[in-house]
Amino acid sequence: MAETLSLPQAATRRAPWKIFVILFVVLIAVLALLAWAVRTKSAPPLASGVAPDFTLQTFDGQSITLSELRGKPVVINFWASWCIPCRTEAPILERAWKDYREHGVVILGVDYVDTDADAKKFIQEYGMTYPNGPDLGTRISQTYRITGVPETYFITRDGKMLSGIDANGRAYANWIGPISENALRERIEKLLGE
Repeated sequence: MAETLSLPQAATRRAPWKIFVILFVVLIAVLALLAWAVRTKSAPPLASGVAPDFTLQTFDGQSITLSELRGKPVVINFWASWCIPCRTEAPILERAWKDYREHGVVILGVDYVDTDADAKKFIQEYGMTYPNGPDLGTRISQTYRITGVPETYFITRDGKMLSGIDANGRAYANWIGPISENALRERIEKLLGE
């Protein structure tokens, strides 16, 4: 004899199945989000293509938008006051700024995970006169997928990452770690030649 279920009993038996489906969908969504996050975090720093646009609010109150600098070669340096190699690099960048700004080269310092007071003290200590500003919420560094500081990126007049590979097999588009004066000047000269 077939057993007939009343309406409340039938709904009770189907409820676990619906809960299982909902949990399964949520689990798939969480796994997809996790896979995306891992892929994004493990992606290498940018080395080709159009340079992502950003606006930097400098410590002295300027607002600089990368896309508004089209027509000028741009060097973007990610640094921090707590970064020991950045101390070696700061005078090199300042000399390059003084030597190349008359040629239209713009150097931008992007201060990474720092306090304004420490960053301003660092800027004063090293006599940095090129524009510098904080990376609020690490938005710029995330966009460029930096691996740490210092890192330097080279943007052509038409807003693209500098293309090519140097004699040591390093991409011209970026320099991970403290950049030497020779490597910096080689890349700036290449920027000016394009």
